[in-house]
Amino acid sequence: MARKVVSRKAKRVEADAAAKKSGSVTKTKKAAAPKKKAAPRKSRAKSAKDIRLKAFWGVFNQTLKRVALFEYNERKKAEKMAAELTAGGKSPHFVQLVKDVVQE
Repeated sequence: MARKVVSRKAKRVEADAAAKKSGSVTKTKKAAAPKKKAAPRKSRAKSAKDIRLKAFWGVFNQTLKRVALFEYNERKKAEKMAAELTAGGKSPHFVQLVKDVVQE
């Protein structure tokens, strides 16, 4: 027994004809509704705030705890204090650049 081969296109035509007789409309033949224009989206990106930083010299101990803070032009004072604290105590102290936010 041989099977009868029916193409997709032929089946589609039969389905459309049956739909016309019954009065229903298939998914592909629905009337296209007019599309509304989409409202313009608001930007979700946050505006970048200008953050101003000021440089200082910080004297830190071995556990990274800030012991003192000096202005940027007072580096020699900061290094001198770090050397005194290192010589006088058990833990070494060092000088590192610190940047803090400037409040206006």
